[in-house]
Amino acid sequence: MLRLLTWTIACILMTMPVGPLSAAALVEVTELLAHPDHYDHQVVTVSGRVTSFQLATNRDGQPAFGFLLQDTAGTVKVVGLGKADVREGDYVVVEGVFSRLRQAGRAIVYNEIKATSVQSMTKMNPDLVG
Repeated sequence: MLRLLTWTIACILMTMPVGPLSAAALVEVTELLAHPDHYDHQVVTVSGRVTSFQLATNRDGQPAFGFLLQDTAGTVKVVGLGKADVREGDYVVVEGVFSRLRQAGRAIVYNEIKATSVQSMTKMNPDLVG
C-alpha cells in the first residue's frame, strides 16, 4: 500500500505545475535514516503521516510548527516557520533541507527537515488519496 502511495505521490510531483513544491525526487524516510550523511544539508522531498503536531512561536514572535513525519519504516522530525495547513494524522508531502544533526542549545537534534513546503495530499488531488 505504501509503495503505491509513494508511486502516486511521485507521479503527482512530476505532473504538478511549478509552485510551492519542486520536482525534487521523492525520498523515503527509511532512505534518509539509512544514509543521513548523503542527504545532509540537501533539499529533500518526503511523504508520510503527521504525528505529534505542535504549533509554536519562535524567538521573534513568528508562528512556527513542528511534527513527526512517519512512514511504515521510520520517523523524521519536521520543523518550519509560518502556519502549516495540516492536522494530526494527515498524509503530507514535505520539501525542505535535511540535517543529520544540529546543535540546539545544549541538545543535539538528529534527522530533522526544515520545511519550505508542507502540503496535504488530500488537497493536492482528493481523488488519489482514500
